[in-house]
Amino acid sequence: MSTADAFHVYDTTLRDGAQQEGLNLSVADKLAIARHIDGLGVGFIEGGWPGANPKDTEFFAKARDELKLQNAQLAAFGATRRAGMKAADDPLVAALRESGAPVVTLVAKSHDRHVELALRTTLEENLAMVRDTVSHLTAEGQRVFLDAEHFFNGYRDNRDYALEVLRVAFEAGAEVAALCDTNGGMLPNWVSDVVDDVVSTTGGRIGIHAHNDTGCAVANSLAAVDAGATHVQGCINGYGERTGNADLINVVANLELKLDRQVLPAGLLRDATRIAHAVAEVTNVPPSSRQPYVGVSAFAHKAGLHASAIKVDPNLYQHMEPEGVGNDMRLLVSDMAGRASIELKGKELGFDLGPEVIASVTARVKELEQRGYTFDAADASFELLLAEQVEGVRPSYFEIESWRVITDSASDAEAGSEATVKLMAGGERLVMVGEGNGPVNALDHALRQAIERLYPEVVKFELIDYKVRIVDQGHGTDAITRVLIETSDGESSWVTVGVGHNVIEASWEALIDGLTFGLRRHDA
Repeated sequence: MSTADAFHVYDTTLRDGAQQEGLNLSVADKLAIARHIDGLGVGFIEGGWPGANPKDTEFFAKARDELKLQNAQLAAFGATRRAGMKAADDPLVAALRESGAPVVTLVAKSHDRHVELALRTTLEENLAMVRDTVSHLTAEGQRVFLDAEHFFNGYRDNRDYALEVLRVAFEAGAEVAALCDTNGGMLPNWVSDVVDDVVSTTGGRIGIHAHNDTGCAVANSLAAVDAGATHVQGCINGYGERTGNADLINVVANLELKLDRQVLPAGLLRDATRIAHAVAEVTNVPPSSRQPYVGVSAFAHKAGLHASAIKVDPNLYQHMEPEGVGNDMRLLVSDMAGRASIELKGKELGFDLGPEVIASVTARVKELEQRGYTFDAADASFELLLAEQVEGVRPSYFEIESWRVITDSASDAEAGSEATVKLMAGGERLVMVGEGNGPVNALDHALRQAIERLYPEVVKFELIDYKVRIVDQGHGTDAITRVLIETSDGESSWVTVGVGHNVIEASWEALIDGLTFGLRRHDA
């Protein structure tokens, strides 16, 4: 039996995590996040609710052609059929069938009061809804998991009915019943007692879906596993509504590194830090520096007694080797080089880095990070940096002489921008003026128009995503700005980073890297 079959690691960042206040994901964002999460080696990625949400319907349609998962299976989320209707006739159930997802996760009411007050139907009809929907989808060839909503509260109020919902689901063909602490009010020993009873009573495969309202989501998940659960759900970086869901990286890191349970493919946990930060860049939610395992402060040690002890033996003041999750140990007086991460990332990008190159790249990355850069999501900029260190010269297809941009607006019209770019390429001096609905758009047009005769590939290049973050917010209008730009050639996409004292300067740097990387890729 494979790791994925023996123990389910189920990610719901794209659905439950996306319910976090202020988090708004485009379809392109969701596809990018799914690729990152797949790299962690999870068994299942829940993509959203097709049929109920147009964006999620589009996601599953695009995923068929654009999402090539190496480790995970895609799961579509939905509800049991509506009361008084056959599952085969329910349009929302049809959307689950037509999603193309090999797995369907059905949410079902397991709390009697919710059945009567929220669904406004009888307890018997709710059981029929579970039985009919599960049996219909399994007959259509899809694997079915059940999310038993409000299970722990329902168990306390009416144990027999809560267990009957699970029994009916298993009997109809559900592979897993995930017990949901939907309100997030449970504590570990309570979870352990309930899961132990459910496992012994039902004999079915039990999972846990924990929310963090008591600050115990990770602990509750571990308690459930200790009591016999073999399916855990959570979100990268603990995203989710209210106070969030169980942080999936914390759960799997504790299972593998503390409890010696192999729940991911061997070695993939070493990418956890990079993936957590890459997902944070896509969501545009700043990662917490104090996040366990993957935060930049997770293995940081301040000068004094700690620093002296760390020099003798790093394990005197840290609970594990940070390389196990792809992180670095840091001394806050003199940062220690994160060579392991550089070497791993270099190998991923196809570079065989020697010790001297690793040292120089590490020093360069540290220097740039101090100035506000991040390469966790900007793989293209990092690859250009690596190429510069390995080849001795930064890849370049044109030399910028100067650029400027003007934005004006009449009282009765929208603002428009005009950019002028002067550069040398192919032995020629080229001057081009571009117009756009904003300064970055105008610069992008001018730059690509200037070089498209020499490099016709750029006609296919398109800026598809643009994110801005203020790095040092305490400096007000004098703060450093970081820009991430995603560029596509119609077949793949890449992300570049720029940093500057104003958003235009930072955007220009990211634009240059984006075009340079694209041309380098097409040359190769």
